[in-house]
Amino acid sequence: MRQVFGIVRYNFFGFLRNPKVIFIFLLEFVLSFLLTGRIMVVMETYDTPVQAIEPFIWTFGDGIAVLSSSLLLLLMFSDLPKMTPITPYQLTRTTKRKWLLGQFIYVILVTVLYTVLMLLFTAVLCMKKSYPGNLWSETAAMLGYSELGKNLQVPSTVRVMESISPYGCMLQVFFLLFCYSLTLSFVILVGNLYKGKTKGMIFGLLYSVFGFLLDPKVLAAILHKEKYEMYQVNVLICWISPLNQAVYGKHNLGYDPLLPKISHSYMFFLGILVLLAVFAINRMKKYTFEFLGEKT
Repeated sequence: MRQVFGIVRYNFFGFLRNPKVIFIFLLEFVLSFLLTGRIMVVMETYDTPVQAIEPFIWTFGDGIAVLSSSLLLLLMFSDLPKMTPITPYQLTRTTKRKWLLGQFIYVILVTVLYTVLMLLFTAVLCMKKSYPGNLWSETAAMLGYSELGKNLQVPSTVRVMESISPYGCMLQVFFLLFCYSLTLSFVILVGNLYKGKTKGMIFGLLYSVFGFLLDPKVLAAILHKEKYEMYQVNVLICWISPLNQAVYGKHNLGYDPLLPKISHSYMFFLGILVLLAVFAINRMKKYTFEFLGEKT
């Protein structure tokens, strides 16, 4: 494992000085500002406070927000697998599988950092009128018990507030967002391994488009169906769509036994990750490395 973590360490060499990384984090902040705009309007209009992590919960309780936030990872991981000046030396001192494991750990750590920053950005943007206590706010009650939440498309619902505390809900939303982002990152990595650099972005985009097209609202518009006609289809979509599995409000939460539980979504994403890891390991047996025009 010492060799593996050495590979990870060199992958992070100059990471925070990389102009591409800095640009992506700036875009992430701008995206967080745009996505939390609906909540900030309510806070300013009604002069009511929010719990510190409620903006994160409401923002990423929506499929489009989850999809939008993850798309920046297409740019972040476009150069996978990560090559450094000492990669040739690493390959002579270790095995391809250990080198690939280092890539896996690098992707996981960067995705964790990306998700944590998304949480921090949404909290900081609303911190002027926020409090740290583990109690739902007046703003949450206003959005949940009135039509205001539906009109602003803010996923603050009574059943969520009655079933779990804000920090408990935040952890579940965080891990769902992380799992979806991580599967997208692995899709990019596997795509680059099989088809060459930048091709993974295409596979990642197709993965995202697949989730978008299976969104119940989008599918209903395409099929010209009413809401009551789409119930069984919506249930099926919630089970087979990665994007819907990543949306907190698409789970049963103790109300609808036909919808997946949070634990089902974790197993769903774990299955995808294991499958992608197997594809990557098999590919490494015949993967050709290129350094300065030469192949090894």
